Amino acid sequence: MQTMSLNQTPDNAPVFQLKGSMLAITVLELARNDLESLDRQLAAKVAQAPNFFSNTPLVLALDKLPSDEGAIDLPGLMRICRHHGLRTLALRASRIEDIAAAIAIDLPVLPPSGARERPVEPEPEVKPPEPAPPPVPAEPEVRPTRIITSTVRGGQQIYAQGGDLVVTGSVSPGAELLADGNIHVYGAMRGRALAGIKGNTKARIFCLQMTAEMVSIAGQYKVCEDLRRDPLWGSGVQVSLSGDVLNITRL
Repeated sequence: MQTMSLNQTPDNAPVFQLKGSMLAITVLELARNDLESLDRQLAAKVAQAPNFFSNTPLVLALDKLPSDEGAIDLPGLMRICRHHGLRTLALRASRIEDIAAAIAIDLPVLPPSGARERPVEPEPEVKPPEPAPPPVPAEPEVRPTRIITSTVRGGQQIYAQGGDLVVTGSVSPGAELLADGNIHVYGAMRGRALAGIKGNTKARIFCLQMTAEMVSIAGQYKVCEDLRRDPLWGSGVQVSLSGDVLNITRL
């Protein structure tokens, strides 16, 4: 009879797990086929906020291009985006020639979007004058907390780059809150809240009434179907991350 040594595992032992993860994805929606102007205008945006364009995951959206704009040089377009720090993950297109170009270079193709999308402008970064060398190491830059005093309505997206986001009103279904730090909602939380979106596992979400469509910290998330089963649904809670598990506790 053949025996198994301590260092062997059976052939049917699992070697991977599929886990859900939610990341913030930037969509670059092209209005016309002018790569020279795109290169120039992207360079101007990068000069305003270089950190926003550092290895940013990107979906190229060509579904709003007029049909008479002519064929896009897709590899050239991707090279321009990569030059400015944007990493193309997929293409959104409706024209046959654009879909064929993506298939030719093995780039995933997404269907045209029917959702409402708000333009997201990176916050300009103000560079102070060069200081004299300090006698002690400088403290890391801390951006001020972004405070929203009105209701965040469906279709809106609010992003607090480099800091916390505070909403003193309610958040409607279909609205989206994003922050590199913590998220605080002092009203009903009915939309989506994504904290620590650049990998800050210490970030937390605080809200006075948890009825969210989704909550996420550092890419780990729970959707409404999971949240409704929690006994604290509708209560004041804080959400934290332990390993890859989201913990929901009473405030």
